[in-house]
Formats: sequence, structure tokens, C-alpha cells
Amino acid sequence: MMEQRIPLAGVIGTPIAHSKSPQIHTHWLKTHGIKGHYIPMEVSADDLETVIRSLPKAGFVGANVTIPHKEKVLEIADLVTDRATLIGAANTLIFRKDGKIHADNTDGVGFIRNLQQNAPQWNPKAGPAALLGAGGAARAVISALLETGVPEIMISNRTRVRADALKTEFGKRLVVIDWVQAGNMLEDAATVVNTTSLGMIGKPPLRVPLDGLRKGTLVTDLVYAPLKTKLLAEAEEMGCTTVDGLGMLLHQAVPAFERWFGIRPEVDSATRAAALR
Repeated sequence: MMEQRIPLAGVIGTPIAHSKSPQIHTHWLKTHGIKGHYIPMEVSADDLETVIRSLPKAGFVGANVTIPHKEKVLEIADLVTDRATLIGAANTLIFRKDGKIHADNTDGVGFIRNLQQNAPQWNPKAGPAALLGAGGAARAVISALLETGVPEIMISNRTRVRADALKTEFGKRLVVIDWVQAGNMLEDAATVVNTTSLGMIGKPPLRVPLDGLRKGTLVTDLVYAPLKTKLLAEAEEMGCTTVDGLGMLLHQAVPAFERWFGIRPEVDSATRAAALR
């Protein structure tokens, strides 16, 4: 009798050593008693297509994709979901039995589920959202917020042209604010999101004035190193509801794990602990 192949998955990026995904998926594999492995793979842009096409032959059921390959994989995949097309990037690949490579983006789902889990009283329809940044992460957050019924998204980016491009693409519910005025948009916001890397360990601080924040506003930061950024610490002092960025990373991993290994894992305190180890 032939033994079944051990299912493999992993994360592709460069650099990749800092990724917490292996800790998260390995924790779930152990918890559910699945004989599988999830590994970090440092792959250059030149080798990306060759590596991805060879993975199914080596027993891989899928892979996550991170910086800088999230846009490029859309060209390699045979099938791309509507949301990955809309976001213009994929973070999850599923290698199907028929040999086709399926690309999806679970970042937006992860973002919303993190807020729902850690701020259950959050109501996306309560008022406008204020968004800092206009990169790849911002695209996922915008599409998810629009889908959940946020009435308006005020967006500000250091280079305005990138924010303008998002408005052209996502439409009239987006309002672009100059970076020097970014602090002013916080006064009207029911939800505030930092999608930039400002405030992250090793990056410049986020210098947007926060005195416009109101009590009860939901403030979340996609940066999770440090776990409590200066933005979250100050917002907390001002009576805002705060949600850290680690949960988004955990929740975006759930649909991928389910597609690859057939079990839907829970995001609980043990999962958070595994990611922080």
C-alpha cells in the first residue's frame, strides 16, 4: 500500500527569515495532528515562476506569498479570484489537483475578522474611515472596508499621487487628503487605520498629530513589531478602542490553512503566543 504524501506548504518572499507564518501554521499543524510541514522559502524575482511551478511536484499543496512577489504571482497563476484582481496582489496560492495554480488574497478578510474578534462592538457603518498609506496593504484594507459598508474612506499618503491612483480605481467613496493635513481627518473618523510601515521597529516614526482622535474611535495599526505602537498607545490614552496588527496576520492565515489542509483553525491565545515566540 502506498503511503500518502506528506502535505507541504510555505511562504515565499525575500527577505523571509522574519516571517511569523511558519510559527503560526506549524502550531496549527501540531494542534490538529496533521503530518505536514510549512517552511520559509527565500526566492528571488528571477526564480519565482520556476520555483512556484515546481512546488506541486515536490508535494506542496499551496504557498503564501509576501513582499516583493505579491503582484508578480498574479501573472503566474492560472486562476485569480475577483478580490485578488481588485487588490492587485495575491498572498495565497492553492495548487489544485488538476495542476492549476489558484491565487487569492485573504489580507482584507484577515483585517476585518481581526477587528470583529478584538472589537466586537465595531460598526463599519458608524462613520468614515481614515486611512494612512496607499501601498499594497492599503488596497486590501480599502476593498474590505468598502465591502463591509464603510460610507467613506479618507486616505492620505506621503506621495499624494499614489492615493489619487487608488481613488481613480476604487471610486467616489474615497476622498484624498494631503499628508500635511492627515491629522485633521482623524476628527471625523469612526475607524482609523495605519497601513504604512511608519512606527515599525527600524522605520521612521509616524509623525501625524493625533490630537483629533475622539473617545470611542476604533484605531488599528497593521504594524505588529512593536505590538503596541506609539499610535496605539496614544490612542488608548485618549479613550479610543485599539486593535493591534498581529490579529490580521493570524486571521489571513485561516482560509489558506483550511484550503490546504482541510481543517479550519481557530485564532486563539495559543495561536497568538505561537506567533510571538
